[in-house]
Amino acid sequence: MNTALNRRGLLAATAATGLTLAPVNFARAEDRPGPAPDGPHRTRTVRGTLPVGSPDYVYLPVEVPRGVAEFAVSYTYGKPPVPPGAQGNALDIGLFDERGTDLGGRGFRGWSGGARTSFFVRSDAATPGYLPGPVRPGTWHIALAPYTVAPEGLPYEVTVTLRFGEAAPTPAPVYPPERTKGRGRAWYRGDCHVHSVHSDGRRTPAEVAAAARAAGLDFINSSEHNTSSAHAAWEGLWGDDLLILTGEEITTRNGHVLAVGTDPGVFVDWRYRARDHRFGRYAHQVRRAGGLVVPAHPHATCIGCNWKFGLAEADAVEVWNGPWTPDDEVALAEWDNALVASVRNADDGPGRWLPAMGNSDAHREPDRLGHPQTVVLAESLSRRAVLAGIRAGRSYLAESAALTLSFAATDGRGRHAGIGERLRAAADAPVTLRLEVSGAAADCTVRLVTDQGVLLTTPLPSAGAGVVEWRTTPAHAAYVRAEVRHAPAVPGLPGAFAALTNPVFLDAEAGTSG
Repeated sequence: MNTALNRRGLLAATAATGLTLAPVNFARAEDRPGPAPDGPHRTRTVRGTLPVGSPDYVYLPVEVPRGVAEFAVSYTYGKPPVPPGAQGNALDIGLFDERGTDLGGRGFRGWSGGARTSFFVRSDAATPGYLPGPVRPGTWHIALAPYTVAPEGLPYEVTVTLRFGEAAPTPAPVYPPERTKGRGRAWYRGDCHVHSVHSDGRRTPAEVAAAARAAGLDFINSSEHNTSSAHAAWEGLWGDDLLILTGEEITTRNGHVLAVGTDPGVFVDWRYRARDHRFGRYAHQVRRAGGLVVPAHPHATCIGCNWKFGLAEADAVEVWNGPWTPDDEVALAEWDNALVASVRNADDGPGRWLPAMGNSDAHREPDRLGHPQTVVLAESLSRRAVLAGIRAGRSYLAESAALTLSFAATDGRGRHAGIGERLRAAADAPVTLRLEVSGAAADCTVRLVTDQGVLLTTPLPSAGAGVVEWRTTPAHAAYVRAEVRHAPAVPGLPGAFAALTNPVFLDAEAGTSG
């Protein structure tokens, strides 16, 4: 079966959510069930070419008759050489069942992006990235997503196999508990951006959990690209020492955003761009499901990775993603500018501000889970407490569990404010900032940054550890945050981070200290 796409059809389709191809129908005589040893099955193959300018999502309908126990798909596409500067072909894939492809609807059955060339779903099992469940009769849709298209087009071949028989019972999903033993009120270390075989990672959930424990983490967040299939994959892997949150990396064509700590089983749609004005709806869905909205690697250079939706709907922002790179430096500068905006003309202290997060985005060896990690002050090791600590900015970022720090401000009256907190004092009242670091590398330097910029740069007093104190007033510093950086690899440029704190805010009271 060949599918041709003409220019007129494509132009009409781009105004909608996607393009729908001619359906695959299994009612023809040549599609009678095949013989053993594979059991009764029917197979159809569809070929076509997607031209430059194709919609983001092209749907291939499949008419599924009664009695189907398994829906299986394999696909290939051409990857011709392209001239310098041109994009080659990349085609992602996913599946929606008979409940339809409506945005935010109930039809989602899985997504593997470009990580797999085949998948299946049946009532009792599914390929990672896909959701097990009955294969009910009706019109299913294979979602083809041309990520990039070469100048001569993207030729593809999709093979659909329906296997017939009795459906096995669908097992009830077992989700991670919302709390574990923990240490009461304490600083807990977590990595909220990790991948497994349920999207484009190479580690199994068991290997992810083992790597998290080896990295000294107390919690992780399951954040697969555009699927919730991993939520039920952690049975037996949590424990008193490891809290597992469920979420998603919502991977749109205009940037990626982490849904951190959503209710298990919740799927958040990703099929929209900034121009569609739909992101607010799905950010609200994340929060209704108890989670946080965290734009990921907002200045990453990969196609579609750069964050285009703004920060108005964000609860925090990932300013450090994996090993420190120039795009992290840009994200840091943008975040610091947002901090300045939050305190500008704010007579009653800072307005709404976004805490910073750091996560590994680990996919496979040699990616290190927990490099970096977000260290959160939480009342307990529970979903509710950890998310409350992140949302409040009671956290710092560290390159490993070996590095610990404390950072706080005190005034002459003994009043105290820690990371993410506010200290109110007279505008001219002396305030002492104290940073204590241990476990850093010997080459590290401390920088204290305010709304005016970097106001102190000093080596750690001893190799990898020590205390730095600095005095200021609320009139001169609306906030202070600390950076611990390695020696620069390039002279004149900042070194990579070892640690970064969220700010301590200094709110000026009316009058003077005298």
